[in-house]
Amino acid sequence: MDSNLQQAFLSRLYPPEKLESLIPAYGEWHPYPKAGERTAWEGFPAAFRKAHIEKGVQMMAKPMPHLPADLYLQFARNGNRNNYEKPYFERREILAMMTLAECMEGKGRFLDAITNAIWLICEESSWCLPAHINAQKAGSGLPDVTEPVVDLFAAETSAELAWVYYLLGEQLDTVSPLVCPRIEYEIQTRILSPNLKRNDFWWMGFNGRRVNNWNPWVNSNWLASVLLVEKDPGRRVTAISKVLRSLDKFIVPYPKDGGCDEGPGYWQRAGASLYDNLELLYLASNGKINVYNDPLVQEIGKFVYRAHIDGGYYVNFADAPARLVSDPALVYGYGKRIGDPLMMSFGAWVAKEIDLVNTGYAEGARIASSLGRALPTLFHLNELAAYDPKTPPQVRDVWLNEIEVAVMRDQGGTGKGLYIAAKGGHNDESHNHNDIGHFVVYKDGKPVIVDAGVETYTRKTFSPQRYEIWTMQSAYHSLPTINGIQQAPGREFAARAARHSASDEAAEFSLDIAGAYPAEAGVKTWLRTIRLERGKAAWITDEYSLDAPAKSLTLSLVTACKVEFGQAGVIHLLENPLAEGRVSGSGVIEYDPAVLSAACERVALTDERLQPVWGDHLTRIVFTALNPGSAGQWSLKIA
Repeated sequence: MDSNLQQAFLSRLYPPEKLESLIPAYGEWHPYPKAGERTAWEGFPAAFRKAHIEKGVQMMAKPMPHLPADLYLQFARNGNRNNYEKPYFERREILAMMTLAECMEGKGRFLDAITNAIWLICEESSWCLPAHINAQKAGSGLPDVTEPVVDLFAAETSAELAWVYYLLGEQLDTVSPLVCPRIEYEIQTRILSPNLKRNDFWWMGFNGRRVNNWNPWVNSNWLASVLLVEKDPGRRVTAISKVLRSLDKFIVPYPKDGGCDEGPGYWQRAGASLYDNLELLYLASNGKINVYNDPLVQEIGKFVYRAHIDGGYYVNFADAPARLVSDPALVYGYGKRIGDPLMMSFGAWVAKEIDLVNTGYAEGARIASSLGRALPTLFHLNELAAYDPKTPPQVRDVWLNEIEVAVMRDQGGTGKGLYIAAKGGHNDESHNHNDIGHFVVYKDGKPVIVDAGVETYTRKTFSPQRYEIWTMQSAYHSLPTINGIQQAPGREFAARAARHSASDEAAEFSLDIAGAYPAEAGVKTWLRTIRLERGKAAWITDEYSLDAPAKSLTLSLVTACKVEFGQAGVIHLLENPLAEGRVSGSGVIEYDPAVLSAACERVALTDERLQPVWGDHLTRIVFTALNPGSAGQWSLKIA
């Protein structure tokens, strides 16, 4: 294949000369009803409109949070991200919710407050978060206003203002004829011009660095801003062409199995943001820009339901939370475009679970600053409500052979019984944890053996000290520690010979994890086999070969359950209260007490990101090999 074709997909299919005839001129694109189109906005049920208007009133009554310089400096000074990010995002949520309320009501009472919010956001020295401002020449600290940095949330702020401009432009002109020009100026200055002039923002992918969710996420907001605000025909085409070339850096090397190595939480802004881009292009071109029949685009979409366990639980490898709410309308819409009824069912099921059709975005927390996702949701609610799935897909067996993630259930279409997910891969994945060979176990849809997830991000999270954080370490995953040595980070620390097989009776995943450990661990081979006998139990077998007799071998499991030791070789995992009124699963672990001893320790949780999932603690079970040699084997039975 031509090397250019290997690096191009969207940009090859839609070169600039083709885009000129496909992209509408400024002001000609009308994706959703504007606020002045009252029939559409007043067509929502009265109670639905009332809930959104009341939410807007609540937001209008809130004082806009302050963002002083010393708050911005906290990240550089002490590594704290949250203290600035919380009020920053709150400003944008207030603006988004008041915008929806004004569109629903249409009486003008929110316009002054909306203008205040717009003006305040436009007066921020930078829309870039403190954690990302180090991309400027001056480095971390306060932002240099002469060098706008385009990060995730500078781009998202631009898109939010662009959608407000689109929806309420005429009404804002009645407040002052200078409001809309101010929005245009700030978007041009902070986003559109820098993105056209520069090729060195790493997320663009033009400097050879591997991209991740930042690429489609930023590009989707850049694209929306271009379509809604850019008036110059040449700049519109040039910008969109550059977006396509940048997106190719994300799409072309993406695993062909569609697997998101960043986990399902980040899929919401990786694969799902790719869909945001593709849908904007599809709508703007009246369906003429359409790649939904491409196999990779389809596989990328399917990942989200393949990673679903039960209820709000998902496989949370990498920096993904164990619990999340997928965007139902987005999942449904993606599924519809690729012709996948399972994905459509999953989106409709999530919508039903959160009562989206009746509550919409009135609860506020679901919207963040993404009006670009709220609008298609609102105007497809009837279709979503009409699609009534009884259950989510809950695929029985999944094997993503490129990212090496396996899923095994007792039976498909239900959370009942045992569920196991395990992974191979390498230890330089995006948002990596050192977790090659790691597995989780759920029973009847409830967590038993778990992945803790990730704590609230700080400066340390994305620094050379990342693996000092306990959640990133192999000793806090379902993995062995060999001669006191844990797994190491880096692309070279990888699984070998990962395999998966499945039948109606059983499913099995095996791999050699020796390559995930540095040389000082002294391990030649460590063959791990995870076998699910459907309707019976799971067996985890480790067979190892070392350079010399081991000084120490331990195996760690982290559980959400209460742990009680029974007779020798038996550990009872009992139902345990978690957060939000939920409880853990339960089960039994059996092992050979002549080969292993076992103990447990409480892992206290104080982090505001982990506590809402697991409560105030998890429990770490540590098995210790008795008299280990240079070769050996052990097994655990989990039922």
